[in-house]
Amino acid sequence: MELTNSSIADIVARGNVSHIDNDLLLFDDFTRFPMPTGARRTNDIIVGLCLQGVSRYTSNTVSHIVHANDAMIIPDGQVVDAYVPGSDSAGLVLMMSREFFYDVVSDIHELSSLILFSRSHPVFSLTADESRNMVSYFRLIREKVDDADNHFRRDVARHLIAAMICELGSAIDRIYSGYDKKQTRAEMIFTDFIRLVENNYKQERRVCWYGEQMCITPKYLSETVKQVSKRTPNDWIDSYVVAELRVQLKNTTKSVKEIARDMNFPNQSFLGKYFKEHVGMSPLSYRKS
Repeated sequence: MELTNSSIADIVARGNVSHIDNDLLLFDDFTRFPMPTGARRTNDIIVGLCLQGVSRYTSNTVSHIVHANDAMIIPDGQVVDAYVPGSDSAGLVLMMSREFFYDVVSDIHELSSLILFSRSHPVFSLTADESRNMVSYFRLIREKVDDADNHFRRDVARHLIAAMICELGSAIDRIYSGYDKKQTRAEMIFTDFIRLVENNYKQERRVCWYGEQMCITPKYLSETVKQVSKRTPNDWIDSYVVAELRVQLKNTTKSVKEIARDMNFPNQSFLGKYFKEHVGMSPLSYRKS
């Protein structure tokens, strides 16, 4: 039996939820968020904050307990099951599509450490000040998302979420500083790979090139990145490239031909095929949407 996927579109279809298209939704009531009672594979990224009570869930068969002032990050591709909110639980949940998330974090450096941490520590405790900051960001994001008359609400929400993620990154850095834990060889390779991608994705999309820079074979790089992040090197490279293409199409007046040149595509037609394959529409259709 195949696992059923869980997505923003499914939740939005039920109505009565703050959202932007099928890319972003927010719940200010922890107990109303439709986490699955049966196993579901997440298509999207979930960020939550528990304000009171105790809740439980499993992710990839591992049980997690969420207490007050705990942040929770569930990356895409996780199998979530057995969600049990406490009777007095309260908290906030923000859910983002994969494409929207990587658009948000496209300019955030040291993303690899946040990804690694969230994989190994999907639930972690915030200080009282950090928790209050998260609540403030959430309320401001919710206010902007609900402002349907604001033509720029998507961009405003995107920048606010980026700031919120940076705050989470700061909390993670604080937590990491208290650990005496060395990265495994696989984690070091993944970290080096993400840093290389962040600096070179506009010009290089070949896994073999990244392997050469790291002095390892493309096969070993692919196996290691998949082991650590549950995604292939091509998935990571494409996520950075597509996020940048989205930004340039929406936020610049460059022609598709100019963007193709800047992003080292052979020609405009090749970029168009690549973009449609990953986004589902042509660059010009996306720009007009």
